[in-house]
Amino acid sequence: MRTIDVVIYRDGDYWTALALNVEVSSFGSSPEEARDAIKEALELYFEDEDSLVIKESVQPRLEQIVV
Repeated sequence: MRTIDVVIYRDGDYWTALALNVEVSSFGSSPEEARDAIKEALELYFEDEDSLVIKESVQPRLEQIVV
């Protein structure tokens, strides 16, 4: 088992799920669909063990910055 940091955010009409410590993303029409879609994409990504690049957990933190 691996723990992957994922952020899910609204992007227009869809929700985008972005893995932060591997280069995988997906989307859905709801946060739950986006979560399910990225879980499936991550499972496919981890099938090919030879090409894996996994960064350490980035411990994400949400911040809003006004510019």
